[in-house]
Amino acid sequence: MKRFIGVAALALLAAGCSTQPAATTTSSTTTTTSYNQPDPLMGPPGFAGPAGPAGPMGATGATGPAGNITAGPTGPMGPQGDTGPQGPVGSAGPAGSVVVGARGDTGPVGPVGAQGATGETGSQGTTTIGAVGPAGPQGPVGAPGIAGLTGTQGATLVGPTGRTGAEGAQGEQGISGQVGSQGMTTTGDVGHVGVSGPVGASGVAGATGDQGPVGVVDRWTPFRTVFFSPDGSNLSASDMNKISEVASYMANNPSLQIGLDGFRDSGNRELSDRRVDTVRNALIADGVPANRVMIGAFGDPQASRNGRVELLIITSHT
Repeated sequence: MKRFIGVAALALLAAGCSTQPAATTTSSTTTTTSYNQPDPLMGPPGFAGPAGPAGPMGATGATGPAGNITAGPTGPMGPQGDTGPQGPVGSAGPAGSVVVGARGDTGPVGPVGAQGATGETGSQGTTTIGAVGPAGPQGPVGAPGIAGLTGTQGATLVGPTGRTGAEGAQGEQGISGQVGSQGMTTTGDVGHVGVSGPVGASGVAGATGDQGPVGVVDRWTPFRTVFFSPDGSNLSASDMNKISEVASYMANNPSLQIGLDGFRDSGNRELSDRRVDTVRNALIADGVPANRVMIGAFGDPQASRNGRVELLIITSHT
């Protein structure tokens, strides 16, 4: 009877397995089995066996072609920011200095004037001898000297000296004699100069003072002169060097103006004007601003300008 029941149970179990398919779920670590309908006659599922070894890795596929890159349009320009505040103005630099120019050439020595007449010698003045001053106080008595040795006794006994007689009356003052003429004076030889004493040690140099203001040329002052050949208005090589020197001086002294004076040329006035223009154009070509070059009668009105143009300087008042 028990054997029949066991066989029947196995038959039902087999029938259940054939009529109720199972759904299987597989994960990377364990495998579990679930059934669509529970069977009251089926026991619990057994333990899952260990997972098998992983299969070999397949070959990596080829990399696909790079995709196209499309740049988007440029965005609109943003508004400009506000201008920042103006920074403070720097302090003014120190005033420039005036440097005395080099000494000009020495002019020729004029003729020696005639010797003037020698004046007469004045008469000898009278000499008056002043009165004798009072006698000064008597000095202190010196210390007594050492007593000498006693001499030998003389044979003669000398008597005492008599009394001094009374003083006679004082005679009258005689007439003063005439003053003699002044004698000649003879100058003695000059003595040798004494040896100089040693030079004292040099003192410590004082601190440099503040820079002074720019010097002012308060009137038109002659500076250079440019000479021309007769009937010519071209500059020679030496005068071109002179123009370059003047331009360099003006560049280093921006407070000055330069004046060109050729107006008292007694020759051809048109030629004189061309000479002035030649000097002006040469100065401007060497870098002197045109507004600092003036043309006019600036020099001595009595001086001639024949065959030359005088260059004068003055401090600008603008």
